[in-house]
Amino acid sequence: MATLVLYTNKKSPPCRAVRLTARALGLELIEKEMTLVRGDKLMEEFLKVSPQHTIPVLDDGGTIIIASHAIMIYLVCKYGQDDRLYPADIVKRARVHTSLHLDSGVIFSRLSFLFEPVIYSGKSYFHSDRVEHIRKAYRLLEDTLVDDYLVGSGLTIADFSCISSISSLVGVVPLEEEKFPKITRWISRMKELPYYEETNGTGATELAQFVLGKKEANAAQYL
Repeated sequence: MATLVLYTNKKSPPCRAVRLTARALGLELIEKEMTLVRGDKLMEEFLKVSPQHTIPVLDDGGTIIIASHAIMIYLVCKYGQDDRLYPADIVKRARVHTSLHLDSGVIFSRLSFLFEPVIYSGKSYFHSDRVEHIRKAYRLLEDTLVDDYLVGSGLTIADFSCISSISSLVGVVPLEEEKFPKITRWISRMKELPYYEETNGTGATELAQFVLGKKEANAAQYL
């Protein structure tokens, strides 16, 4: 098997989704941690493989795959021993794609919409309407969870994608367990994975703490 190189950042939800998938498949990744800031010693190397200048990027022996959903699907299809993480059944696969789009189009996009003004624009507060959009995203996910996992009773890459975003969001916009019991149980179920904390939990906590710390630092500048 060719060497699998992942250009990544452990705070990034999409990168963590790929890491979860790789560990579920028993794959070893050579991880190249990126900061994506000027002066990053890996930047010149990275730009050669990523015309979109985004992470994650997978280099599988010279085959370059960009974007977390594409990478997860690629890894399961090429290296998976079975199709459980990305079912061949057309109905189940359609439902996996629906949940992947729920993450990219709603959950992760609203996370970015909430976090980026604090990280990049020096804001010292979260816009109340954006916080409310996060709570609405929680409701959409709660209503989607009609079984143990997002697509029935078995774990899929849809769960990896959504948990990578949700696990950071709940550290910033607390999840009310009584309002969202299915999400609460699903998060607990995901945390039982033996590789969860290493591949996702630590990075999710670090992202939430980074954003809250940045918010406080921004506020201190106005004192």
